[in-house]
Amino acid sequence: MLIISSWKESKSNIDKLIVDKNTCSECGENIFYDENRGALVCENCGLVHSENHIDSGPEWRAFDAEQKKNRTRTGPPNTYMIHDKGLSTMIDWKNRDIYGKKIPAKLRGQIYRLRKWQSRIRVSNATERNLTFALSELDRMASNLDLKKNLRECSAKIYRDAVEKHLIRGRSIEGVAAASLYAACRTFKIPITLTEIAEIARVDKKEIGRSYRFILEKLNLNLNPTKPSDFLTRFISELDLSNQCQKIAIKILQEAEKRGLTSGRGPTGVCGAAIYAASILAKEKVTQRKIAKTSQVTEVTIRNRYCELQENLSLDKAE
Repeated sequence: MLIISSWKESKSNIDKLIVDKNTCSECGENIFYDENRGALVCENCGLVHSENHIDSGPEWRAFDAEQKKNRTRTGPPNTYMIHDKGLSTMIDWKNRDIYGKKIPAKLRGQIYRLRKWQSRIRVSNATERNLTFALSELDRMASNLDLKKNLRECSAKIYRDAVEKHLIRGRSIEGVAAASLYAACRTFKIPITLTEIAEIARVDKKEIGRSYRFILEKLNLNLNPTKPSDFLTRFISELDLSNQCQKIAIKILQEAEKRGLTSGRGPTGVCGAAIYAASILAKEKVTQRKIAKTSQVTEVTIRNRYCELQENLSLDKAE
């Protein structure tokens, strides 16, 4: 007990020196950690502030990335995209041992049985089976939309919160998973529409919308409404228009928001109408049909929104 208490006391003193006092008490210069001697030493006068510093790093050395990968004994970081957060052990499907040698034929049957039992043990109850199916569905939809890892983790966290609060009962797993993905897109302000998620999901758009509004209320997710400007960069890129056209469209949308022309209207339709007006001012040829197809609205919507902008804004001065 005396050894443990003295070790804890010395460790706390060292941590205090590192955190609270990074300068030398004699000359006032910075102190550094000497890895070869395990001591905290002043870089100017050489005063040793502490000795026998504990190295928390690995005991092995690596001289390139391949050696580091082979010698590392820890697993991947925790992730919400796996039902057990990646904490359980997985038996690789390759019939090779740790040294890369082939497993003898006598042991392959035993390894096969171990894999089977391991897969059964990892999913032990109904909640884990629910998470396994839902998270795989989330990963499939996110892969189709080419979404980044942080957004996938956010959507998985939203779905896990819904499971913990028992919000899945009476609703389809696919619908709540798609709604969680849409909520994550809204959180990160990714210009993905509900229609695009419904196209790759295995449920219809109405079911996703109902599930989205339900989890939004029960989980207290404070998400701002989507603005037409959120889709502008994406639509301009898909339509292959110039930067000048984009700048004019930004001015049109800013003026429309000031006058309240965007409230109560679909953001994609208003964005498409602003792009159409900007293309006319920039003298770039693009049809209403092409804009309507890109913004996923009808041509009638584009014409109606364009007429509203033309009546309330001085579009000839937007340029």
